[in-house]
Amino acid sequence: MKIWTSKPLICALAATFVSVGSAAAADGANKDDAVAMVKKAVAFIKEQGPEKSYPEVSNKAGKFIDRDLYVVVYQLDGKVLAHGSNEKFVGKDMSDAQDVDGKLFVKERVELAAKQASFWQDYKFVNPVTKKVEPKQMYCERVDNTAVCAGIYKN
Repeated sequence: MKIWTSKPLICALAATFVSVGSAAAADGANKDDAVAMVKKAVAFIKEQGPEKSYPEVSNKAGKFIDRDLYVVVYQLDGKVLAHGSNEKFVGKDMSDAQDVDGKLFVKERVELAAKQASFWQDYKFVNPVTKKVEPKQMYCERVDNTAVCAGIYKN
């Protein structure tokens, strides 16, 4: 059995593994995707009203889900009005929710939304694709007394 050890072959294999790794990392949403998704959801909510738009935001097969990116809508008291990844959260006050580091991320999010028209927030959350807790960056825009958000995972 002859083992190929030519330098060009090894370089080609290394380049293949690097590009496959990059492609895998590129499968998740990025910051531009999150901002675009939030803007799309905000426009939809303003156009259709909460009664029609929130069920669509919570629809796992709907237009507000893209790979690991989904939209959530919080009332500024911490109550979930729509959730693209887990409908069980809808109607619940999540202001006491903590990430794995003990960060009260929903409380912080609604406090930020009360002060700013838009912002980014860092915390840790379960990625719906990998099912692992990963660092997450959430982009939010305030709409009336709500925060419309979508986040990216940084694995």
